[in-house]
Amino acid sequence: MRSEELKRRLSSEGIVLEETVVKKLERFSQLLHEWNQIHNLTGAKNIEAIYDNIVDSLYPLTFISKPKNLLDVGTGAGFPGLVLAIALPETKVVLAEPLKKRVSFLKYAAIDLELPNVSVEAKRVEKVAHEPFELISSRAVTNTKLLLDLTENISNEKTAYLFYKGSRVFDEIGEVQHQLDYDIVQKNQRNYLYIKAEA
Repeated sequence: MRSEELKRRLSSEGIVLEETVVKKLERFSQLLHEWNQIHNLTGAKNIEAIYDNIVDSLYPLTFISKPKNLLDVGTGAGFPGLVLAIALPETKVVLAEPLKKRVSFLKYAAIDLELPNVSVEAKRVEKVAHEPFELISSRAVTNTKLLLDLTENISNEKTAYLFYKGSRVFDEIGEVQHQLDYDIVQKNQRNYLYIKAEA
């Protein structure tokens, strides 16, 4: 059974989720696979590739603090923001995504998966108006300095950041002038940049 495969892959990475959450992640995989064949939302062309992206999205739950609210910048087909929202039902999640076909998918998925903790902002992140978030996440959107600049109106010293990066993260973190308390957690080809909030 597919959900057993997904559960096995998650638990092998130390990600332990309730059965209902795994079922929702499985349903999300099916939805994305169906939509992707028509709308080309992501490069993940089969269920196994979608699972890879789910595991990638959720791996930081093994080392970050769970936030009360979260903004995901440029959610695209749901990675990592929608996947984190499924796994963190107590966290209010705002997905900022400017592309219409992706917005349509995210809104549809949030209704289908019964995710009352999710809202979708069909706009670029600098147009989002909100009180400061506890956590701001982003995968493959832009460089670290620009992400920090673009989100300065919706963050403060209590905001943490989780950026899903490749090898350039080491150059990018050098560009960020102010002293940041951060960790870079490496997993396969992924570098997770976790900038911590001030204590």
